[in-house]
Amino acid sequence: MSSFYAAIMAGGVGTRLWPLSRSTRPKQALRLFGDRTMFQHTIDRLTPLFPLDRILVVTGPQHAEVLHPQAADLPAENFLLEPAGRDSGPAVGLGAIHLLKRDPDAVMAMLTADHYIAKAERFRAALMAAEKVARAGAIVTLGIQPSFPSTGYGYIQRGDLLDRVDGFDVFHVVRFAEKPDPTTAAAFFESGQYSWNSGMFVWRVDRVLSEIQRQRPKMYDQLMTIASALGTADEQQVLAEVWSQIEKISIDYAIMEGAHDVAVIPVEIGWSDVGSWATLLDIVEGDENGNVVTGDHLGFDTTRVLVHSQNRLVVTIGLADLIIVDTDDALLICPKDRAQDVKSVVDSLKQDGRDAVL
Repeated sequence: MSSFYAAIMAGGVGTRLWPLSRSTRPKQALRLFGDRTMFQHTIDRLTPLFPLDRILVVTGPQHAEVLHPQAADLPAENFLLEPAGRDSGPAVGLGAIHLLKRDPDAVMAMLTADHYIAKAERFRAALMAAEKVARAGAIVTLGIQPSFPSTGYGYIQRGDLLDRVDGFDVFHVVRFAEKPDPTTAAAFFESGQYSWNSGMFVWRVDRVLSEIQRQRPKMYDQLMTIASALGTADEQQVLAEVWSQIEKISIDYAIMEGAHDVAVIPVEIGWSDVGSWATLLDIVEGDENGNVVTGDHLGFDTTRVLVHSQNRLVVTIGLADLIIVDTDDALLICPKDRAQDVKSVVDSLKQDGRDAVL
């Protein structure tokens, strides 16, 4: 598999993990579990399958300054820098044109830097199976076997069984569905026909670019303009000029919902997108009272509480199902079931111009 590459999208901030996650210290750069950051965990999962020279990182210059020291052996030229965040659609395109120049026959696994995956070996096996399917021309996505009727994830409806590769079932994708309301989520879950959309894709580089050309011709032309300047003295100037005009759009909206010949491989790999502080209470093993603690904490009659304290003792008495995150300049306290609302806090702080705490 000399032409199988991993491209890691690492441009997001992770606003739902405020106040620990900041614009200069994004989610993927944080140590949220264990002694490694989420970015380092991502690299660790991939290196048994991909040599470092075949792992690319699509991110912004500011994030690259934080992330590259965390993976010092990763070649500097493998950090593909976006002048500004334009969502996952253009990020995929940027990775694809760089790989097209490097290896026109490349198959590309598009992954993200901020996922938790407990079963790393099973994950790598799924990627190897997906590479075989993608090599034959399909666009492949890894679908997560749902464990409950979540309203926080998009869904993928499975159709006919297409193949069985290395022990993995490969299904035709009927459609992608947006995040559902509770009733629809329950129907999806009970039908047994749906997977959660993990946002992980495997495709030949020429195949994904042909889909962009078919569905987003303007974006394709812009990407080709950037591609023509790669390796020249004008590369940075052309990238900056074109990037400022490129459409801000997710890869799902850009091509996946309308793509031809899409396959899904349902997997059970202990996956989470670590979308909020509450997620850590679910994926990190707590103490005998179910508390997940980072830092100095003294708890009395305290159960199922997440405490993340950087510099001081946090004492809790008679509390349950709470999130407590204490940093130098901000303190967050909220019920576990309101953890998604942290994004609204960040939006409010932005509107108030409180950039110092963002």
